[in-house]
Amino acid sequence: MVVVASASASRIWAQVAPADTPASGAAASTAQVGSYPVPPDNRVDTFVAIGADGRVTGYCGHVDLGTGVRTALGQMVADELDVPFEHVTMVLGHTFKTPDQGPTIASATIQVTAKPLRQAAAQVRMLLLSIAAERLGVARETLVVREGVVTAGGQRLTLGELVQGQDLQLPLDTHIELRRADELRYSGTPVARVDIPNKVLGALTYIHDLRLPGMLHARVVRPPYGGADASAPLGRSLVSVDKDSIKHLPGIVQVVVQGDFVAVLAEREEQAIAGMRQLKVQWKDWSGLPDLTLAGLHQTLLKHPKTDRQLVQEEGSADAIQNAKTVIEADYVWPYHMHGSIGPSCAVARVADGKVEVWSGSQNPHDLRKDIAKLLGVGDDAVNILRMEASGCYGRNGADDASADAALIAQLTGKTVRVQFMREQEHAWEPKGTAQLIRVRGGVDAEGHVTGYEFSTCYPSNNATTLALLLTGKVENSAVVQQMGDRTAVPQYEYPKRHIMSQDAAPIVRASWMRGVSALPNVFAHECWIDEAAYAAGADPIEYRLRYLKDPRAVALIEAMKTQCQWQAGRAFRQPTPAGEPLAKGRGFAYARYFHSKFPGYGAAWCVWVIDVTVDRLTGKVTPVKVFVAQDAGAMVNPAGVRHQAHGNIVQSTSRVLKEFVTFDKQGVTSLEWGGYPILRFSELPVIDLQLLDRPGEDPMGAGESASVPSAAAFANAIFDATGVRMREVPFTHSRVLAALKNAPQASAGASAPASASQ
Repeated sequence: MVVVASASASRIWAQVAPADTPASGAAASTAQVGSYPVPPDNRVDTFVAIGADGRVTGYCGHVDLGTGVRTALGQMVADELDVPFEHVTMVLGHTFKTPDQGPTIASATIQVTAKPLRQAAAQVRMLLLSIAAERLGVARETLVVREGVVTAGGQRLTLGELVQGQDLQLPLDTHIELRRADELRYSGTPVARVDIPNKVLGALTYIHDLRLPGMLHARVVRPPYGGADASAPLGRSLVSVDKDSIKHLPGIVQVVVQGDFVAVLAEREEQAIAGMRQLKVQWKDWSGLPDLTLAGLHQTLLKHPKTDRQLVQEEGSADAIQNAKTVIEADYVWPYHMHGSIGPSCAVARVADGKVEVWSGSQNPHDLRKDIAKLLGVGDDAVNILRMEASGCYGRNGADDASADAALIAQLTGKTVRVQFMREQEHAWEPKGTAQLIRVRGGVDAEGHVTGYEFSTCYPSNNATTLALLLTGKVENSAVVQQMGDRTAVPQYEYPKRHIMSQDAAPIVRASWMRGVSALPNVFAHECWIDEAAYAAGADPIEYRLRYLKDPRAVALIEAMKTQCQWQAGRAFRQPTPAGEPLAKGRGFAYARYFHSKFPGYGAAWCVWVIDVTVDRLTGKVTPVKVFVAQDAGAMVNPAGVRHQAHGNIVQSTSRVLKEFVTFDKQGVTSLEWGGYPILRFSELPVIDLQLLDRPGEDPMGAGESASVPSAAAFANAIFDATGVRMREVPFTHSRVLAALKNAPQASAGASAPASASQ
């Protein structure tokens, strides 16, 4: 593509988030069949366009999931080009307009996918400065760029003037020098989020609010195995559909059936809901899930088939542990969690003249494009995903499924179709954050030093194949093992004689990534174990960790936390609450740096938690009183955005640790409404004391998940400090804590609490 001033303006069709929707469909209608190729990721014009008026459009394949990253990306572009921030518009995730940079996961947007965007902006800036120098007859070094205007003496040219007629279809220079931290005007500044005003004003922002001319409403009818995966007969389970059973209802347009895919299309939404509820459908019987109750989950995960994958294997670990004075070993169990999107997933689609347009809240628009092409039997280039905001997902929820459903119904009926799930469908079928089993065994010698450390983690999960592909039989319903259990599986502590192993396993129920992925459970085990080792050594929990932690930024962060929370050094559980006092007070510490992506992965932000809790020994209720969190995310592009992200992580992970777990029976999910899946209430929020270390000279780190990762361990260590009881299975509900208090002996002054205390 040759991007000149006039052409670039046409490329910037309705790019602000709310306006991305019907206008983009109208613009796309001028395209020919198969005319939605994805821009290449190695060209300048893929990432940056400048109009004749000097306004800039930046393009990124990742999306904004309510995190404010649209604002931060705009700040980076404005700084590299030296244009006013308000002159920059970001286009995120539209598959015809942005490069395929993978799904928006792993805190990677600012840390990874923003780099080519900055490089392209820097390359355009240098190109236009060279052109300006030639036109003005001066050396390029004498030019001054400010607010999109290039000046030399009394002469001036705008970037809009300079770009006219220029070809930006250039190879991307990935080695170009970016601007120094002291040259940046917007990065490092808490710029107000650009997405908030339209949300406050009620302007079109969310996919749920999109209405297109002639649009009809659909509701899907799912098999009665909510959330089941490869073991269920998906794709071959439908026995019969009585289409006549709803022909008396008003507004019914069509009953759609293809394989196991069943949907009702109607003129109005309430009519589609009535049709969905009254349609007579018969399915094969199936009740094949193992015991996934909190009481049975540990044994189910132990028995589940696994494939060992060695991450770190140092000779002599078994002997080093076996010969230690004290051997500390325990299993840690993590339950299934929901993403818990407040708004059930929704999408709108239309298929006409060989073109497929889907308005979606997906965080994986480019992967979704490929899935929909396979589902509809068309080429990838025939599909255009127009990304809109949706209800928060924190990982992969049902957005892709709703999008594929809408596209399939649109193709089969020739109508513009809106699909929205019911609450029970969202809860049942969204891919769950998977359960996890971590086994840790380590030794401590007579001087309190760690002699060896063995760690294995089992994460039974897959990529949650888009449901419509399974239900229609386009993809076989088979178990696909996902190697994602290794996030932060290797501890940051420099223990001798380590043996670290990921035990990859097929899914038990439909599961995919969720905030923190496997790192949150892995760190739960790492940080509880070292806390127990510190106790066995008679040491202060922080001082003991610092013996094995050599990363200077981690050490600096922990030292900052000690000041922040006024840490009082000493062994944990050193002042047991008198027997007659029902409320026990405790303080817990945990540290982690989140490592994400394919092993060994990228290190994201560093984070430390200290939490003060009370434990009611009569009821088992754990109350978070105050949470201290310190985080080092490197250079913060938008400190306000990082603060918002950290707060969100703290609140959500507190809810997950204290309350959340999915319930199942033999057929599937039974947590089908909020009463069955309680989340933290506003009245239960702790006081949050957040410290963000600013390092403007360092690379920006991912901050989307890091502040959640130490949470569970900090809570467990605080409960131990309060009661002397080790909790090793999340969530720490009233009943589980009370049972642990009743069944486990108190820790003595000279020994660690028994490993069975919370089992």
